[in-house]
Order: sequence, then structure tokens, then C-alpha cells
Amino acid sequence: MNKTTIRNIIDKCFLSERVVLAVVVLNAIAIFMQELGVLKTLFSFIDYACVWFFMIEMGIKLHHFGWSNYWKDGWNKADGIIVIISLPTLVMPFLDITSFNFSALLTIRLVRIFRFFRVLHFFPNISQIGRGFRNALSQSWAVLASFLILIIIFGLINCSLYGSVCPKYFSTPQDSIYSVFRIATVEGWYEIPDAITAVTSPFIGHLSRIYFCILLLSGGIIGMSLINSIFVDAMVEDNNDDIKLQLHNIEEKLNRLLEEKENNTNKNEKNNKK
Repeated sequence: MNKTTIRNIIDKCFLSERVVLAVVVLNAIAIFMQELGVLKTLFSFIDYACVWFFMIEMGIKLHHFGWSNYWKDGWNKADGIIVIISLPTLVMPFLDITSFNFSALLTIRLVRIFRFFRVLHFFPNISQIGRGFRNALSQSWAVLASFLILIIIFGLINCSLYGSVCPKYFSTPQDSIYSVFRIATVEGWYEIPDAITAVTSPFIGHLSRIYFCILLLSGGIIGMSLINSIFVDAMVEDNNDDIKLQLHNIEEKLNRLLEEKENNTNKNEKNNKK
């Protein structure tokens, strides 16, 4: 077996998306089993080997595509950054775990998880989804910003109204804004007016419940529904453009067929007259 054959086999192995996906899945299984404490030595070795695989893969791609072409591709750029972030895990076998700083150890263990993000570009139509997401953000950012401003405004209002009455939720502007955000996301919103009712008069408690119900209806239900509808419409707009283009092409083909049919009919009529 000559060097060219060996090089082709290596390139096919490290440039194959299926092989890379299999290694990512194997790496996930290895880390999962390590966290369970099952055969930690074996799966630690597999995890370590996976890091070396990704490093070699990156080196082969840099050699195959060239430095500039490799980093021009968005997915290669993401993969390369993830590999670089994962490099600290290579020192794990040489560390004295008992005397090593826990926060640094936790950081090194945590960066392994970033390797799983490589699975994203194996999803079908992920590039199209990404384009739709960017398009949705560009079209709905004004609505999102307006909604955020309203949350801040009502957070400050509630801080002034209920800061001394219910400090658990409204003692500071930050707590108050977070509480309003909870209401907007329909997350445990009823706990807030109930807490206010428990420490105030029945009249103030009833008014507060009505006020927070209105806030929930306008912000949590109508407001969030409006934002979701705008965002979803913007997400699928790219698909709608493709459908419109296809319909336009079909319409042009039908028009050409009708013109050809009409021309043929006219020719036949002329021939019959002759």
C-alpha cells in the first residue's frame, strides 16, 4: 500500500461527515458514562482519544482546504473554535486531581461539552433555519426592544407601588423588572398578587389582582402572542419566497405552453384554409 493510498484513506476517514458524527456521538456517550462513574478509566481514554481525533481532523482540513479557505467556511470556523476550546482537556491525564484547583478543574471538564455543538450542522436544513432566524431577528428587533422597554417601565412602576409592601418581588428595580418578566412569560404570575393580598387590605388586594390580570392579559398573552406571530412569520418568509418563485416559474411555463398551443392552432387553421 503506497503513500497515496494511505493518504486517501486518511482523508476519507477524517473528511467524512458520517465518521465525524459517529465520533461526536461516541464522545457524548463516553462523557455520559464518566459522569455516571461507570468504567471511568476506559471512557476517559475514549474521551481523550476523541479530542485527538478532532485535532487531527482540523489539521487535515487545514491542509486539504488551506488556511484561508478553512476559516472562510462558517461551520469550519465554529468547529475550529470548539476544538481550540477543548484543548485544555488534553492536560487532564497529567493533573493531580486531588491537589488541583476545583474551579479550574470544573472549567476544563465543562469545555468538553462544547464539542457536542458540532452535531448542529448535521441537522437537515440547518443553514436555512439559521438564515430564517437571522431574518426573523432583523425584522422583529424593534418589537422585541419595545416589549423590553415596556417591561422595564412597568417594573419601575411596580417597584414604586409595591416596593415596601412586597419586597420579595419589588424591593429593587432589578427584582421588580424580573417579576414583571415572569408575568409576561406567564410563569407563576398568580403568586405575586396573592403575596400582595396577604399583606394588604382586601380592597388593595382586589385592585392589585385586577391590575396584574390586566398586565398578564396585555403583556403575557397578547404581547407575547404578537411577538411570536411576528417572529414565526419572519422565520417562514424565506420559505414563502421560494414558493412564490416556484409559482412564478410555473406560471411562466403555462403561459409559454398556452402561447405555443395558440400558435399551433393558428397554423392549423391557416393550413386548413389553404
